[in-house]
Amino acid sequence: MTFFVNHPILFVIVGLIIALVLGQSVFFLVKAWKQGVRIGMDKKKLKKIAISAAIFTIAPAVAIVVSVITLAKDLGIALPWLRLSVVGSLSYETIAAANAERAMGLTFGQTAGLTAQQYVTIALVMTISIMVGIWLVPLVCKKLQNGMISLEKRDKKWSDIFSASMFIGMISAFVGFVFCDVSTVFKGDLSGLIPVCVMAVSAVLMLVSGLLVKIFKRAKWISDYALPVSLIGGMASAIPITAWLS
Repeated sequence: MTFFVNHPILFVIVGLIIALVLGQSVFFLVKAWKQGVRIGMDKKKLKKIAISAAIFTIAPAVAIVVSVITLAKDLGIALPWLRLSVVGSLSYETIAAANAERAMGLTFGQTAGLTAQQYVTIALVMTISIMVGIWLVPLVCKKLQNGMISLEKRDKKWSDIFSASMFIGMISAFVGFVFCDVSTVFKGDLSGLIPVCVMAVSAVLMLVSGLLVKIFKRAKWISDYALPVSLIGGMASAIPITAWLS
């Protein structure tokens, strides 16, 4: 059997896994609804909450679809669909896949026709790496949370600084990936500036969204769509920016 990244068998396997996850979601939704009725919540209010929540999931869903399309060129649709439907994010999945391909002498975004061995290797790198967070949470997070609560009680200012530092540290790991090829500029190759410019466009779009929410008090709904707009806008800008700097 010839391996193909979009083979129907892969879609069947992924579909079964996602169906299981959706089943869990429906189970807890029903349980939450029954519990709400049991404690005396109005059914009309429950229905309004459910509809509002469903509508506001459209924005994140757009970002996920775009992410799947981004990864699909190299990995097909099935694997990105699974990764971004269950656990994962575009920033992490892209870096993990790109690093795995680079280790095999391939270039992310320019690879077609992966072999079964290459596909499995990339899938393992993406999966095993992100699983660290899954088992690390129950081992570390409770102690870390207790430490944060204790620090906040002693000195709220330093608690806020510590929290902000952890967040900035996490973001820095991804920002470093954006700037890792900037040195090519000194060799006359401007392509290293492409991810930097794309990031700048996304940042500007996010800033504009924030300003619109601040200026127009009734436009708070924009904040729910700021992420997909920034993501799609940044990806769209990559086309002219690549043509300009390549």
